[in-house]
Amino acid sequence: MKFLVMGSLNYDYVYELNHIVQPGETVASVRMETLCGGKGLNQSIALAKAGSNVWQGGMIGEDGELLVNTAVRYGVGVEYLKTVSGRSGHAVIQVDANGQNSIVLYGGSNRKFTEEYICETLEHFESGDYLVLQNEINRVNEVIREGYARRMKIVLNPSPYDAEILSWDLSKVSVFFLNEIEGEQMTGTGDVKKMIAILMQRYPEAEIILTLGEKGASYGKGEQIFFQPAFPVKAVDTTAAGDTFTGYFLAARSKGFSAKKCLEIAAHASAFAVGKRGAAPSIPLWKEVVMDTKLRQASLC
Repeated sequence: MKFLVMGSLNYDYVYELNHIVQPGETVASVRMETLCGGKGLNQSIALAKAGSNVWQGGMIGEDGELLVNTAVRYGVGVEYLKTVSGRSGHAVIQVDANGQNSIVLYGGSNRKFTEEYICETLEHFESGDYLVLQNEINRVNEVIREGYARRMKIVLNPSPYDAEILSWDLSKVSVFFLNEIEGEQMTGTGDVKKMIAILMQRYPEAEIILTLGEKGASYGKGEQIFFQPAFPVKAVDTTAAGDTFTGYFLAARSKGFSAKKCLEIAAHASAFAVGKRGAAPSIPLWKEVVMDTKLRQASLC
């Protein structure tokens, strides 16, 4: 079983501040770093660190060498990355004293997917392989259609959300990952239980995973509805927490774990990630997460 993450690769310009900037306000940054990220690359690295066979699909600009080298360093396949003219995507990220963040994206090369590139890349994958998508690239609906035609398992994280997403044929999606904001945007309600119920009714064949930040995560499919609380940890930087959760849930699922156990493993991995700065460097290895899970369970006996 293989994973293909067709998604964004960004240079993250991370500014550490006492608080997130307000409209009209000018503040001094305590610290600034340039890191490699993007939801696509972060999810690929999370899958790779969790022991999965994963390839990164996507577009990089003429400045993208460091992005490629970062993917390779963490064990992500890069044969299907394509270099195009212009700059790679980037994000300006503010991180406050409590580890919360605010992100502004510039699409750059991430918005230069073509139909030809999509088809050529998907030819290397087959029925049962996972196709992991977010909304930081263009032509997502085409990728869903072509991946589904090849009987791949479609995973969608509709972030950043826009109204066009609801015009896509989302019945082809096997797994949804949404946070509370995206859940409300897709369903029109801020009530978490209602969000899950609406999404389960709308997409009855899909697994629905709703991440709730420091509160935890909820899961729904068929008769299974359950909640996984977050593990307490001092947040340093939440930038890659959601992508870590996604990668670890999928990796655990591919290893045959139950949905409930996958949610627990993903919650442990996210707890590791928020305790460190940066995106890729903060994502833990599978053995670290599994060992931590065993230790926590032992402490409850």
